[in-house]
Parts: sequence; C-alpha cells; structure tokens
Amino acid sequence: MTRIKFVSDNPKEVEFAKELRKRVRAYFDDKKLATHGGTKMYLKSVIMLSLYLVPFIILLTVGLSPWLVFGMVVLMGVGEAGIGMSVMHDAAHGSYSDKSWINKTMATSMFLLGSNTLNWKIQHNMNHHSDTNIFNYDPDIDTKAIIRLSDHAPLKPINRFQQYYTFFLYGLMTFFKFFTEINILIAHGKKGVLKQMKVSLNKELTKLIIIKIIYLFVLIGLPLIVTDFSIWQILLGFVIMHLVAGIIMSTVFQMAHVVMGIDQPAVDNGVIHSDRFAHQLQTASDFGKKSGLLSWYIGGLDFQVEHHLFPTISHTHYAAIAPIVEKTALEFGLKYNSNRTFAHALVSHFKRLKQLGRK
Repeated sequence: MTRIKFVSDNPKEVEFAKELRKRVRAYFDDKKLATHGGTKMYLKSVIMLSLYLVPFIILLTVGLSPWLVFGMVVLMGVGEAGIGMSVMHDAAHGSYSDKSWINKTMATSMFLLGSNTLNWKIQHNMNHHSDTNIFNYDPDIDTKAIIRLSDHAPLKPINRFQQYYTFFLYGLMTFFKFFTEINILIAHGKKGVLKQMKVSLNKELTKLIIIKIIYLFVLIGLPLIVTDFSIWQILLGFVIMHLVAGIIMSTVFQMAHVVMGIDQPAVDNGVIHSDRFAHQLQTASDFGKKSGLLSWYIGGLDFQVEHHLFPTISHTHYAAIAPIVEKTALEFGLKYNSNRTFAHALVSHFKRLKQLGRK
C-alpha cells in the first residue's frame, strides 16, 4: 500500500508544528528531564505484571471458592490489559527507556497476550499512527465484522443497533487478534512490508507459532495438569480473562478516536490536505486529562492528542505537556479535542457509534 502524503496549504498549520516542537523541547530542556519513562516505568511494570501473574500463580497453587476463582480470572484480565496499555505500548514506541535493548525486552511483554511485537508495530506504529482515522489505511477504524467505525465504510442495516452490541464485541478483540494474526503476518509478507523491515517471514512465522503454543500450554495445559479444574472450567476462565482485557483495551482506544467532533478525512489522490501534526491534532481526542489512577492504569491514553503528536515521549510526561499543546493549538486557531471526563468520552463514543450506524 502506498503511503499517504500530507500537504497543507495553511501556513498556520506548518507554523504550529514548528512552534509546538520548539516549546515541548524547551520544557524538557528547562526541567532537565529525559523524555523516556525511567524508574516510574520500572515500578509500573512490576505492578502490571504482578496483576497478571500473581492471580495465575494463586489459581495454580491455592484451592479457592468459585467466586474467588472468578475474581482472580477477572484480575488477570485487568492485568493483561494493563500490560498492553502501560508497558508494551510505551516499549514498542521506544519511549519506555533510553536503552533500545530495554525497550525491545519490555515490548516482548506482548508474549503474555499470546502475541508478538512485530504485528503490533506494523498495525499500530506504522499504520495507525501514520494514517490516523483514514479509512482503508488506519486498521483501527476498519469495519470489525458488524461494527462500522468510519463514515467512509459500507453501511449495513444491522449497524443501526451497533451502539448497543459493540461493547460486548469489543471483548472479542484479543481473541480475534490471537486467532487471526498468523494470517495477518502472512499478508504483511505478501505485501512486502516484512521485506521493507528487513525481517524474514518464515522466521517470524515460526516465532509466532511457537509463542502461541507456549501460551496455550501455560494458560490451559498447565492448570489442567496441576489443578483439579476441569477442561471446561479452565476454558471458561480463559474466555472471561480475554473478554475483560478486550473490553478494557478496545473501549479505551476507541474513546480516543471514534467520538463526536473527530475528523475522518478522505484521501484525495493519495493526499491529505493537512499538515501531519495538524492531522494528528484533529483526529484524536483527550478525555479526563488528569494524572490520576485511571490515567496511570491506562498508560496515559487519556492524553491521546499528546501521544499522537509525540509518540516517542513516555506517557509519564503527557499530563505536563498537555497544557503546552492545548495553548499552542488555540493560539494558532486549531481545534483541540477533549472530553472533560471518562464518562463524557464514553457517552460521546456511544453517540458516535449511533451516528455511524445511520446514513
């Protein structure tokens, strides 16, 4: 697929990009701060990995009542989503640490989701971040079975009710990824993407299959061997864990791009008539904008505008640079999208789903 060109005839957009880079750089220089996460990320990683691994160890070693077992499984799903949003996400963008080997190591936490980092980097770093909210280019707004996420996607009669059923289907996100990404990797190979990245399809395919076999053995085979749980109980727990993780991650990501007031521009002969920085500003939305527990857990994804403008800066700095971004955008007459609270963003996403389900 050919890359989109961003060409702006608005000098204010170009000046905005230059000035914003200058101001954000000055913030880090004045404070004598590094742009990576540092020790804050190390501590967060320990907590997120513990949320996922400790309940699993307890399930393997301690006899619990059915309700406590259910609680442990749900906690694993919360931990799985937390690893994806707070640890792997930064590491895959290279913002976790100033050392590339640490970023690469922490990005492999994707293995705990039964997946690999390469597919994620292609889908997220290369496609979503480069062509945000552009239909047929950004995979995050591709039609997901019966969920219509773009104005430019075909409209089906069932989409009229999608605001009601979509949140349940979000729970299938990690399942869908787990069972389809082998085909997705092969498709990347056929398109020449892997050759462009100088990696071997056969090597990556072998690694991915091995990861999935190990993952299934640990999550399903090991409990079957060392506990009294029956196979159907283990599979039920496996499904619940993935539903919890899928609902959390899908909802958080979509609340940043599929809400009221966000642009979904059409490509004009391979061109988007906007500066790339201005495009990122107008196709993402913040929500909540508080450096609190929710923001900490979801890896600063409530500061989605800042993340899309500066993906190589750790999310631990987004709360600090958000006022700089907002002030600069308003000075240059550009729209800065933000929902005041998580609840406002959730309602806005619901309304947008409803809007997309109609002509």
